Amino acid sequence: MAEAKKQPVILWQLPMQRVLIALIPASLASIWFFGWRSLVVLGVVNAAAFLTEFVFTRARKEPVTSAVFVTGVLLALSLPPAIPYWIAAVGAVFAITFGKMVFGGFGRNVFNPALTGRVFIYVSFAVPMTARWVQPLVGAGGPLQLPAAWGGFSRFAADAVSSATPLNLLHQGKAVDLLPLLWGNVAGSLGETSAVLLVLGGVYILATKAANWRIVVSQLIAFLVVQSALWLAGVRGAADPLRAMLGGSFLIGMLFMATDPISAAQTQGGRWIYGALIGLLWPLVRTFSIWPEATGFVILLGNTFAGIIDYVVRNVKAKAKGGA
Repeated sequence: MAEAKKQPVILWQLPMQRVLIALIPASLASIWFFGWRSLVVLGVVNAAAFLTEFVFTRARKEPVTSAVFVTGVLLALSLPPAIPYWIAAVGAVFAITFGKMVFGGFGRNVFNPALTGRVFIYVSFAVPMTARWVQPLVGAGGPLQLPAAWGGFSRFAADAVSSATPLNLLHQGKAVDLLPLLWGNVAGSLGETSAVLLVLGGVYILATKAANWRIVVSQLIAFLVVQSALWLAGVRGAADPLRAMLGGSFLIGMLFMATDPISAAQTQGGRWIYGALIGLLWPLVRTFSIWPEATGFVILLGNTFAGIIDYVVRNVKAKAKGGA
């Protein structure tokens, strides 16, 4: 009798591998700008995410999918540099459990798991998630040094913590230089600060078709149109479109999170509508809500309507064919 083929522990999927490759530049930049603690956060989040999914999949005798590491990396890169490790781990466990496994696992999740985890810890641990920003280490003793004032890998000194991210400043109507936003040497979440590296990774996943270009283009057009209208109208808190696009997590959200192939719209027409909906909501939530960063809320809202959008698009096409 032939021996049964052994089930792999991890099922590596080519599209997920391409997304992980695309996130390498931003991940390395997070270490360069915020020190080795960034690497520890990445490790903690990915370990917690993997172990959580392993507990669920082992009971069903299924492998863990490589998508779990995409969730882990995206969640880690969306966190503040000074985030306590245990909160980061809680976010990972929640992301996999309630953003993915409760729906049946990979391919069945309605919402983006990384953003599900981030929004949960965002509303549960407001101070660590909104007021624990730090300036990059470049120019402060070298980017890869670990200053004693940080308390090693465990914490940042109180005088090193700042809430002045570019998005906070823009929301307050203050000036922000463009060059730091391009290269990434500004305060912000671990992986969102370097526009150049995020665009580089985004071009890669679009070129390899790991992300759908229609979602990206429709988001960008809608965002720029609404943001420009608010800015030209002189609405308080509305930044100029270029700085609004480069500041905060718009780029990582637009390129890597909204394009999640499972939680996004599936029809071609639906992808245009889905992306435009998110792009339209982004500047509105940023400008008129108490949260200057809107990524998690607008993309999860887009995920909510993705299925409805596809349903309407399919019905419209079916009626058009029936009447032809």
